[in-house]
Amino acid sequence: MRAKSNLKELLDLRGITIRQFAEMTGLPFETLRRLYNDTTKQYQRNTIGVICKTLNVGIGELLILADDEE
Repeated sequence: MRAKSNLKELLDLRGITIRQFAEMTGLPFETLRRLYNDTTKQYQRNTIGVICKTLNVGIGELLILADDEE
């Protein structure tokens, strides 16, 4: 099992681009791009907090558990 970022689905549902979201949150574009593409190796607590607060979602909606094979 591993944590998988669900940011792509959350932003796509809202019609928000990564660049727009970076402007909304003040977070670096590259940080968000890695989360969007699910290539992040580790998650910073403050980054996750800002994303969850901005999108009004819980951590469990942003990070989901996935089998390693997925």
